[in-house]
Amino acid sequence: MATTRTAHTVWEGNLLNGKGMASFDSSGIGEFPVSWPARSEEPNGLTSPEELIAAAHSACFSMALSHGLAGAGTPPTRLNTKADVTFQPGTGITGVHLTVVGEVPGLDEAGFAKAAEDAKLNCPVSQALTGTTVTLTASLA
Repeated sequence: MATTRTAHTVWEGNLLNGKGMASFDSSGIGEFPVSWPARSEEPNGLTSPEELIAAAHSACFSMALSHGLAGAGTPPTRLNTKADVTFQPGTGITGVHLTVVGEVPGLDEAGFAKAAEDAKLNCPVSQALTGTTVTLTASLA
């Protein structure tokens, strides 16, 4: 069964001096201000499309890795995943780096690294970012 999630942004003004408000419609978790300076310079309390992609990617990857580990008989106790999305003005998103530290009883570093690599390849957000370089660092706690 397919699901659709919805968000919207209201933008006012031009790119460089304007600002927007991104709203999470499906969940109702809130509205988050966005601006060009928050995207291309310092965040200063605002978010950016790249930070939103980072949140989506870290969550999706964690879910995929948890599922793969459980399916292999080694469910994780905890996964801590960070996604760094790099944006270059004038070029776009130039890469994503995932860093995961896991607590997985009964699994060694090599097994964890393999499971993490499989999750990176099969995570739907990773697949949506095809064409972007996604790198990974995986280690056990």
